Amino acid sequence: MFFRQYYLECLSHASYLIGDESTGRAVVVDPQRDINQYLEDAAAHGLRIERVIETHFHADFLSGHLELAAATGALISYGEAALDRAEFPIDALAHRQRLSLGEVTLEARATPGHTPESISIVVYEHTGDSEPYGVLTGDTLFIGDVGRPDLLTSVGVSADQLAGQLYRSLQEELLTLPDATRVYPAHGAGSACGKNLSSETVSTIGEQRRYNYALQPMSEDEFIRAVTEGQTAAPLYFAFSASRNMQVRPLLDETVAPTPLGMEDVLAAQRDGALLVDARAAQEFALGHLVGSVNVGLEGRFAEYAGDVIRPDQAVILIAASDEAAAEAKVRLGRIGFDKVVGALADPIAAFVAHPELVVPAARISATELAERRGDITGLQIVDVRNEGEARVSGVVPGARLVPLPRLLDRLAELDPEAPTVVHCAGGYRSSIAASVLRANGFRDVSDLTGGFGAWVGADQPVVPYAPADANA
Repeated sequence: MFFRQYYLECLSHASYLIGDESTGRAVVVDPQRDINQYLEDAAAHGLRIERVIETHFHADFLSGHLELAAATGALISYGEAALDRAEFPIDALAHRQRLSLGEVTLEARATPGHTPESISIVVYEHTGDSEPYGVLTGDTLFIGDVGRPDLLTSVGVSADQLAGQLYRSLQEELLTLPDATRVYPAHGAGSACGKNLSSETVSTIGEQRRYNYALQPMSEDEFIRAVTEGQTAAPLYFAFSASRNMQVRPLLDETVAPTPLGMEDVLAAQRDGALLVDARAAQEFALGHLVGSVNVGLEGRFAEYAGDVIRPDQAVILIAASDEAAAEAKVRLGRIGFDKVVGALADPIAAFVAHPELVVPAARISATELAERRGDITGLQIVDVRNEGEARVSGVVPGARLVPLPRLLDRLAELDPEAPTVVHCAGGYRSSIAASVLRANGFRDVSDLTGGFGAWVGADQPVVPYAPADANA
């Protein structure tokens, strides 16, 4: 058996290539949209990718099922509950249906809960094995957590309903597997698809039975309360990507770099509504950037946070430290379905030098400076863009208003664009994004707290317990 996990750190996403080396038949499970790595590995090991299996309609990334089908002729499979929901043909997998690749056998199990159509794939290395090699659990079971059940509330499915289904899926379909069965999830730490994911990317059913909080002995009602409480604000783009994964849409060509643009073309596109996304580090952005640009550093979880501050139908122009960085940013945006990249500013530093009238710095303030000056600044507005769970655990800066980054665009009207404003997150990455968004939307006096909440605590400044009222303070 050929079995390989591909882990994409910037989206905390795991995908899999499974093949039978005796027959050359292979499948890919939950692929990312840029698919060259699967094609290269399959070719290197004499494998033919004949099927793409999706454990569910993903919300956190745009899957590569259409790209793989176009490149290999592979069938696209989901669980039966996905039928009639996609615009493209699905070769549906029934509950407990087995697929033979030769010696290697796969069994689909319906495990609804994260979504109604969620399935898990049990992998048997040899025909006739009584115990499986492993199980690919999608977003049903993670290492240290389970899939969140609250992402479909906007389409009429309650979190409690899905959590009840999730409880039964875990108890009846996954925890009935032998303890030695390896667990391979679709996500790891950092993913917004759960709240307590481990940095480990493989475990066993036995380990999860012992250590996963959601698998401890409890009633269904207790489980529902445990998994629905404390979830983070879902990234803004999730609904878009989930819908896009059901649609026929253009294919991603990861080899095509963004078109280089001169300053005049960039400014014309900006006037027509394009958003300038500066993918440089926050420190470089602070030294000088184009007026109206938004900073989302490529060194962080670029696609996820860009998806919080770009509207899916909005044209984008990239500003990056190099041509290679611009190309990487374009691919990362493509991974969440944001394909409207018009181009990238050619040689940004030279362009900045040639047009100093278009370049402005970004104000930053240290924790000590904020502590010393906050009492003297009339009408000071402190905006905390962390998630509510972070605030509950760590507390908040006195007087701060909690506006999680995924909610910022929709809640701009709650903030005063004329008030002096200081923005902070946990460490400074998200606050640079948020501060740039406020400036791009007409806020006149915005500073980013260097080092974020961690720097505030490190400077021995006061912290108060979070209360929901702080969100509207």
